[in-house]
Amino acid sequence: MEPDAINQLAHFVPSIIAFTSVLAVILIANALIRRGQAGEISVPRQMLMLCLTAAGLLIVIFSLPLSETSRGQVLSLLGIVITAVIALSSTTFVANVMAGLMLRAVNSFRPGDFIRSEIFFGRVTERGVFHTEIQTEDRDLMTLPNMYLVNNPVTVVHNSGTIISANLSLGYDIPYARVEELLKKAAEESGLAEAFVLVVDLNDYSVSYRVGGFSSEISHMLTIKSGLRKKILNTLHESGIEIVSPNFMNQRALEPGEKIIPARYGPARVLEDEAKPEDMIFDKADSAAEKEALKRELTDANERLKALSEEIKSLEKGDRSALENERNQLSARIEEITQIISHPPPE
Repeated sequence: MEPDAINQLAHFVPSIIAFTSVLAVILIANALIRRGQAGEISVPRQMLMLCLTAAGLLIVIFSLPLSETSRGQVLSLLGIVITAVIALSSTTFVANVMAGLMLRAVNSFRPGDFIRSEIFFGRVTERGVFHTEIQTEDRDLMTLPNMYLVNNPVTVVHNSGTIISANLSLGYDIPYARVEELLKKAAEESGLAEAFVLVVDLNDYSVSYRVGGFSSEISHMLTIKSGLRKKILNTLHESGIEIVSPNFMNQRALEPGEKIIPARYGPARVLEDEAKPEDMIFDKADSAAEKEALKRELTDANERLKALSEEIKSLEKGDRSALENERNQLSARIEEITQIISHPPPE
């Protein structure tokens, strides 16, 4: 190799070293950030990676063997490119980032919560910077852009419970007082509290009713909704009431006054230990909810540990035993929760 070529290559040695060092730092930082992050990666950590990448790019540019004028031109060109990219993608990229920050600031829902937005319904599994992931009733994972959730109303099922209801229409020939009695009975037998029946509408040929009640078991909403409808069918049919439109026509030859009610199959059996479909449908959402609950417990435990330490310092040595035992148990629990969050079990 010619001496001039070797001299020219030697000028790029600092740049190669800088590039290698920056790449190694970014890869190590990325590995450390993603370690133990089974769910969502927090916004501060994502912003840290973005800042590290930007700083590394500047370090590589300043290490290049360029004159001050050329380096300034390169930085100006880089600034123009970044500005153009941000301007062109501002309607999606920046908008979704700002929407994600807004959703986290409002904190109206967390991983594990049931949400409904327009036609979409499911449990939140992850909140990212650009999107929110939900697990639908078909066990599929759906990604909703954060801007969509900001621009459309979002209904969040309250953790303390929700109203489970069903709508049906019956003929005018059935007294509403009798209908109310039977529908309340069906709601109570399905496990709903404070059952109610509303007359929703007076249609041309039928009366629309809504029956519902309060349920605190929000994790099994689908099963409870199905159970309510089953109880409505059984209760009305056993009482001789048809659930069919008054203008119903059947091409079969029927005897006058014959009712369209299925033959009794047998008493409905409810198994206490029967597997609920939600356990399979919302498996990822359940894991996200458990992890979110552990995070809240960890925060509360750390605050309690700090308060205990201050209280122990203010007591005499002989009066500290009970509080010290509590502090030791709390420290062990904090370590256990930290291990679970950092090293979640494989799915």
